[in-house]
Amino acid sequence: MKLHILGCYAATPRALTNPTSQVLEIRNHLFLIDCGEGTQVQLRKNKIKFSRIEHIFISHLHGDHFFGLPGLISTFRLLGREKDLHIYGPEGIQQVITLILRLGNSWTNYKLIFHELTSKKSEIIFEDTKVRVKTIPLDHRIYTNGFLFSELPGERKLNVLATAKYKIDKAYFRTIKQGKDIKQNDGSVIANSELSLDPIPPKHYAYCSDTGFNRKLIPLLKDVNLLYHEATFLESEAHLAKKTKHTTAMQAATIAKEANVLRLILGHFSTRYKSILPFKEEAITVFNNVDLADDGKTFEI
Repeated sequence: MKLHILGCYAATPRALTNPTSQVLEIRNHLFLIDCGEGTQVQLRKNKIKFSRIEHIFISHLHGDHFFGLPGLISTFRLLGREKDLHIYGPEGIQQVITLILRLGNSWTNYKLIFHELTSKKSEIIFEDTKVRVKTIPLDHRIYTNGFLFSELPGERKLNVLATAKYKIDKAYFRTIKQGKDIKQNDGSVIANSELSLDPIPPKHYAYCSDTGFNRKLIPLLKDVNLLYHEATFLESEAHLAKKTKHTTAMQAATIAKEANVLRLILGHFSTRYKSILPFKEEAITVFNNVDLADDGKTFEI
């Protein structure tokens, strides 16, 4: 699992910083998460293949999280895209995008499939045989979701020495990997635990964009491998965080600690600060394993 940060700053794009957008590589998927201005330029700079993006997740309809989407959709058309594109986002996102396309007479040659979200409770919005995506309801000024990306448990691993010991026919190997016991010709049963090993534990990545400090998130974030949590302000501006329904670095670290996550990435920094280093300095007073997002940075899980 690999996370590419394309942009991680709040509000407006600047010469050297970009608004929110990131790409998650997980089990042969390339998921685009939020799409601020400049996203397609950042995709090119980071050498991420446009054609592999089939699912885009938009947290909310503030411009710094989706103003890059109409341009990206148009570029896909110019590049001759034929594959379907799925877009998951708040109710209204279809109206916004299709209005721009209609007024510009720029309909796509590929199928746009919108999945509009309205639930204020966590729900599964995507699932295949390898990956599940659930919403994380957030507390912002407008309807907003974060997203929890989870690998589904893989097959058990074959214990080669044990299968040789019991002289298990290869025809049963698939059955063993699926977790089933094996019945021998004499009627005895060999437990699957003797013939197989546990699979690699599935990994989980949680993305929490704009939100006020909210302990209700903790059960959904419990024990995740990697948590990206907005930290727009430092604690010295906690009054602004409360007013605008954003979070401080210390508050984000508190969520990470209480949810027992393995690793925290801070992002969505206000551009009022000359340096982002104080965000980490503040957060590690509460939670040790803290990283700072930055444009072009990659994290591996």
